[in-house]
Amino acid sequence: MGVDTGLIVSVSGIRGIVGESLTPEAALVFAAALAGHVGGGAMVVSRDGRPSGDMLRHAVLAGLTSAGCTVHDLGIAPTPTVGLAVRRLNAAGGIQITASHNPAPWNGLKLFGSDGRVLSAEEGRTVQARFENGDVRRAAWNAIGTQRDERQAEQWHCQRVLECIDAPRIRAAQLRAFLDANGGAGGPLGSLLLEALHVQTTCRGGEADGVFLHEPEPTADNLRDICPLVPAAKADIGFALDPDSDRLALIDENGRYIGEELTLALAVQFRLRHERGPVVVNMSTSRVSEDIAARHGCVCHRSAVGEANVADKMLQVGASIGGEGNGGVLDPRVGLVRDPFIGMGMILNLMSETGRKLSELVAELPVYHIVKDKYTVPRESLPELYQALTRRWPEAKKDRLDGLRLDWPTRWLHVRPSNTEPIVRVIAEAPQASEAKELCQAVGDLL
Repeated sequence: MGVDTGLIVSVSGIRGIVGESLTPEAALVFAAALAGHVGGGAMVVSRDGRPSGDMLRHAVLAGLTSAGCTVHDLGIAPTPTVGLAVRRLNAAGGIQITASHNPAPWNGLKLFGSDGRVLSAEEGRTVQARFENGDVRRAAWNAIGTQRDERQAEQWHCQRVLECIDAPRIRAAQLRAFLDANGGAGGPLGSLLLEALHVQTTCRGGEADGVFLHEPEPTADNLRDICPLVPAAKADIGFALDPDSDRLALIDENGRYIGEELTLALAVQFRLRHERGPVVVNMSTSRVSEDIAARHGCVCHRSAVGEANVADKMLQVGASIGGEGNGGVLDPRVGLVRDPFIGMGMILNLMSETGRKLSELVAELPVYHIVKDKYTVPRESLPELYQALTRRWPEAKKDRLDGLRLDWPTRWLHVRPSNTEPIVRVIAEAPQASEAKELCQAVGDLL
């Protein structure tokens, strides 16, 4: 079966424009490839609110049941809820139908293993090879799988978050929140959690219908019209979710975009106040979380970029918390999937515990500026670029775990190749934005 070459196929799943590169045929084969990898058994399926998700759901169900799998269909649910449901149901794996923060024409499949985590890179490569080679599992006529609706997963998720925070303290604080769900999968669960915490909430785009009221990635530019709505609602905090709800951006009570990097930092601050332990972030994440860990006498480890890599490192070092600078918080007590809902709970708990406003908590954090850039570079030219950078700054600490990272006492530079394009991503952080820009520019000057 041919697959359109415009489809983005990677170790984390597939993604493409619906009706062009992403077709039901591709979704069916990829689902059957995953079923073959896990050897059949029970599987969990869910989707974000995009209208195309229902069409792809039928293809995924066909691929899994044709491989003999029993499918637990969650309907529309957040990505971290899938991971929790896989563990709760003792499933062999799961599929979330989502294009994450990509625009509305896009959709895709994200894969989970039996541990409720996004597949590791190694396992993802195995499934990718099965898909590309047409090596899929097919059951006999009398061994075809079945499908059953499972609509309790969001309640399970909400309850687990409540068990990991001080809910009575948050309830007593009588906080107000603004929730920008933007038609994504997280509106119902976000509202359920905030209601359980007695947080008076104004919700925008709370119906999980995939109708995006603004561009879906929760960046400063895309939330420009949302920020003023937070003080207009007299809210103490604004929460903004991406379509599949594995990322969380913050807006303070004054309508100032706090962003995604500090989501993780504030969650780390809260977690280490209560239980000290190792912290894991990826190599492109702000130094703020590392500084907070040091304040608490804890070690901060860095992994290669990617949720699966962060989760691997967390297991390796027994981390208390981890995450990525894109607003992704990983709390092993809930699951090793980026989870905005435990992030929301911890940050509300931090506010209620300290009695401080969100703007005041942010003012206490170290101040850094991140600059991100990219350059077109053929992959075969990367070794020469890395050598030139190490010669340019021989005094910097070097790390080749994921591309090249150079570290100084108060700044860093990370240069890594894209997995899907002939480009390098260049990220720098420093106390002054001008310093970070100079680091990025220096990379461009060497090309």
